[in-house]
Amino acid sequence: MFKKEAEGESETCRAVVLTDFGGYEKLKVKDIPKPEIKDEHVIIEVKACGMNFADLYTRQGIYTFRGMKPPFVLGSEAAGIISEIGAKVEDIKMGDRVLCWSYAYNMFSEFVLVHKSQCYPIPENMTYMEANCIVNNYLTAYLCIVDFGNLRSGQSVLIQAAAGGVGWAATQIAKSVENVTVFGTSSPSKHDLIRENGVTHAIDYTKTDFVEEILKISPLGVNVILDCLSGNDFTRAQKCLKPLGRIIHIGITGMMQGEKRNFMKNLKVWWQTKDIGMFNLINNNNAVCGLSINNLFEKDPDAFRCGVGKIIDLYKEQKIKPRIDSVWSFDEIIEATKCMVERKNIGKIILVPKKEDNVDKVEQFQN
Repeated sequence: MFKKEAEGESETCRAVVLTDFGGYEKLKVKDIPKPEIKDEHVIIEVKACGMNFADLYTRQGIYTFRGMKPPFVLGSEAAGIISEIGAKVEDIKMGDRVLCWSYAYNMFSEFVLVHKSQCYPIPENMTYMEANCIVNNYLTAYLCIVDFGNLRSGQSVLIQAAAGGVGWAATQIAKSVENVTVFGTSSPSKHDLIRENGVTHAIDYTKTDFVEEILKISPLGVNVILDCLSGNDFTRAQKCLKPLGRIIHIGITGMMQGEKRNFMKNLKVWWQTKDIGMFNLINNNNAVCGLSINNLFEKDPDAFRCGVGKIIDLYKEQKIKPRIDSVWSFDEIIEATKCMVERKNIGKIILVPKKEDNVDKVEQFQN
């Protein structure tokens, strides 16, 4: 909860602050001023926040929204209860349970100020933890598989990092289409779980060449590829595309190697990804697409919110089910970050403001 440090001082709340670009030591839990309400905004008492791979890019300084520089509060998504409401807010009310997002960060905090357009009511049976999977994971997956990918019955898809937050969501979205074959890459320890989630052919990327494995099973390749890796893996993956196949690029996890930024690794991955051979695309009848949902929200917020609504509907129809990997308190932000850096998670990593308020939930997932 927020507090007053002394008489006459402003109210404060706890938040995860990125103090500078660099290693784990740059993540600090600090008291910051509690946000003040504005006319078209709401203040949300946060119950849970969602971690994403983009948080790792941000910490290392590989990419930040509009080149933002630290210090700032990390996080792009949260869920909680509306505790204050602006004078010009009509569609939502005090006490509503909502998910919210901000690609200018500030979500890893006990209280967040969010524009009314960046809030969405969540169904009664959806937990605050599950709500943190809807935008960055399931909306990304939906736009890739359904909109760009146009996946249809009888087709096939390759999902890179099938055990991650987006990969887990994409598998379920793909399986909502009848008679679809799903290839998914992950470390072998995760194969049983990704198969249970709907992956038809699990590929151990640590020991085998995913291109060779796919072409052994499906010599013509696949119809759709969801790529979050970038670099050489992105370039080689195009060898797996059938005629009229589509590859959708959404991330740069290939740049991530260890705790701190590796400039040579970053440069190599960027160099391997920067050129798209138009002649090859024409000759092979393929398409390459790219997706950034934060830019989509800025340029076409109606399409963004329409997509969120479709995901909520799929949840209500029980066609999708988010998987929570682990839950950590703000004070455990470094441990939570290591879990993601070391690719230990299967599904979503969640942060909660205080462990003592969520002991049952934290222990349930961490033991």
